Amino acid sequence: MTDMIDQFGQRIRAAGRAAPLSIRGGGSKDFYGGPPVGEVLDTRGHSGIVSYEPTELVITARGGTPLAEVEAALAAQGQFLPFEPPSFNGAATMGGVVAAGLSGPRRAAAGATRDFVLGVKLMDGEARILSFGGQVMKNVAGYDVSRLIAGSLGTLGVILEVSLKVLPRPVAEATLRFEMPQAKALESVSRWAGKPLAVSAICWCDNVLTVRLSGARAAVDSGREALGGEAVADAAGFWADLREQRMDFFAGDEPLWRLSVPTVAAPLRQPGRQLVEWGGAQRWLRSGAAAALIREAAIAGGGHATLFRGGSKEVGVFQPLPPPLMNLHRRVKAAFDPRGILNPGRLYPDF
Repeated sequence: MTDMIDQFGQRIRAAGRAAPLSIRGGGSKDFYGGPPVGEVLDTRGHSGIVSYEPTELVITARGGTPLAEVEAALAAQGQFLPFEPPSFNGAATMGGVVAAGLSGPRRAAAGATRDFVLGVKLMDGEARILSFGGQVMKNVAGYDVSRLIAGSLGTLGVILEVSLKVLPRPVAEATLRFEMPQAKALESVSRWAGKPLAVSAICWCDNVLTVRLSGARAAVDSGREALGGEAVADAAGFWADLREQRMDFFAGDEPLWRLSVPTVAAPLRQPGRQLVEWGGAQRWLRSGAAAALIREAAIAGGGHATLFRGGSKEVGVFQPLPPPLMNLHRRVKAAFDPRGILNPGRLYPDF
């Protein structure tokens, strides 16, 4: 694998502002963020699980390792990635998982991608190899840079290795379905959050609320008795379709917006279909409405909006940042990629 690292270094040193590099693994998230620009630097040749200690609940893999390979290794030991990262086209790599920072249905109960990143090794825009964090939870001295890489969309460096915390799969799970409008669903989910219920995921769409319970058998059985509802037969298929956005809601070319708001935020008064996840904190919206109106609605609800897929990216993919915060982003970018050659424009147009 040293040869691949040397090749990455040669490509980075030879690149310039006029010929930037587009860092890419399986391409499963090419649609996310600004459009890829520059010559592709394919990370898939730098692949393989470096170490896996089931008893320590940690796995380390190279950036180009397929997500499917890591999940298979964990499944063989009865473990999994609790943040349930999506693959979309099945070609996702571990570097892409961390760089995109996307989490699945269990995020509200288990945590986000960055919460499970213990350490990273990356090559920055000057071809320097940098290591941050380690393989244990209490390893932070100074800035927690390893978690900063999560969601950076390759703008700070090529992820060479990543160490992630893993967890045992729940002993038992059950999925229940309820028919109710969005306002009642949000109120119910908020009320249930204050009770000792083993809720690990929720999904509301088209006046149907679907709830997953996970944990010890006694906890799941107790939750089923307390909540009632109708049992879902193919529960695993339902949550997999939600995670991979294979549900009918996600089909079509209409712009897909992701709004992040507090769980207690009222239902969005926006035209278009909606799907709610993460206890109410993630609101998906299919709408051709003006970006400014959608972002105003998100701000009014106490959050922000991202143009996740489709539509014109000229309006900006991510919520515009206030000047002080944007200046901080620029300083971080300059520290890791002073020449601005790594995935330019994927986060914000000017860096």
